Amino acid sequence: MEAGPRVRILPAGESALVIELGDAIDPGLNQQVYELATAIERASVPGVQELIPTYRSLLVRYDPLRTGFAEMARNFEQMAAAAVSARPHREDRRFVFEVPVAYGGADGPDLPEVARHAGLTEEEVIGHHTFPTYRVYMLGFAPGFPYLGGLDPRIACPRLKTPRTRVPVGSVGIAEQQTGIYPLATPGGWQIIGRTPAPLFRPDHEPPVAIMPGSFMRFVRVSAEEADAVRDLVHDGRYEIPVRRRGF
Repeated sequence: MEAGPRVRILPAGESALVIELGDAIDPGLNQQVYELATAIERASVPGVQELIPTYRSLLVRYDPLRTGFAEMARNFEQMAAAAVSARPHREDRRFVFEVPVAYGGADGPDLPEVARHAGLTEEEVIGHHTFPTYRVYMLGFAPGFPYLGGLDPRIACPRLKTPRTRVPVGSVGIAEQQTGIYPLATPGGWQIIGRTPAPLFRPDHEPPVAIMPGSFMRFVRVSAEEADAVRDLVHDGRYEIPVRRRGF
């Protein structure tokens, strides 16, 4: 179903639909996705159970015993069209999560290869990785895994030819034009350049994820000793990822 320029509303099984707002990875488009999600939340549409934002679309889960695809699509046509035609609100970067990372060595076994691929020193790779403020486009792959936009193209690199069967929790990786953090120990094929001691997924907390999609974050370099000190605080239940207020 078409709902205006660039917008498509598609069924996703018997209890969900997808609202596509475009076909590119773009900060403005991603911002429109989150503004649409906010509008739907505020409208309190009957039957809606969950909203899952992605790079360029919004998945809406609904109760099929209360409503169906056609009715849900009609509910969202006008809101979706308004989302893509309106001028996006200014991105709010006043609050930025600052994630500590120990780079290289056992924590970042692929840092030398990333540096070789980029034609840079390891220190230059770390500098390019810690400089940007990243947008959290979406969460996926594993609970709390942030897909980040804003990676310096000079340190973009391909995935591993043979994925690892186990990537340690907290590993910070690069794959093509993306960077992200493994919140759990899982298989993976990203190039690992560092590791954070900060917990990104805690199922016994509310919310269970530390960094929400649509927010912003930076990587802050720490020593191995500083990372161990953070782990001690995490173990004692006395650690939260720092959030810095930025001035303009």
